[in-house]
Amino acid sequence: MASDKGLASLGLEGAHALSLPADAYGNDPRLEVMWAMKAYNHAEVYFNLISSVDPKFLKLTKLDDDIYSSFRETFRELDIKLLQPDDLKSDEAKEVWRPFCNQFEGLIEDFNYGTLLRLDCERDYTEDNTIFATRTQFFAVEIARNREGCNDAVFTSKCANS
Repeated sequence: MASDKGLASLGLEGAHALSLPADAYGNDPRLEVMWAMKAYNHAEVYFNLISSVDPKFLKLTKLDDDIYSSFRETFRELDIKLLQPDDLKSDEAKEVWRPFCNQFEGLIEDFNYGTLLRLDCERDYTEDNTIFATRTQFFAVEIARNREGCNDAVFTSKCANS
């Protein structure tokens, strides 16, 4: 485990390092740590948000309506309450997700940036409840979960414990 000083230096280097083109790195393990830290921080902020604000009222992007409409048109039958890894990672799923995500290139900042997504929307981010997804996949699933009331359990649970 890195020391606090080590993490701090990674944070300072991170802003610069994450802005460089991918071919400048190869397989630099420090970069992987920085990406993991950024993805974890994003997940933590998002979970705190849906724990403290009624998710039905959240607007995650200025394109929420477009993302949601396209998502539900493309993925009518997808069970967003309890995702399976194959829903995102199978060869068949990738063939559908790829054009879906690509339509938002240039519209969603860092549309294909890696982020963490909960499989079971009623549970927190844990090792067994988290999958790596693109930012567009994250927004599509979480906007749908918020609008369809799937994230209500997180909010009401947190409110009941307060």
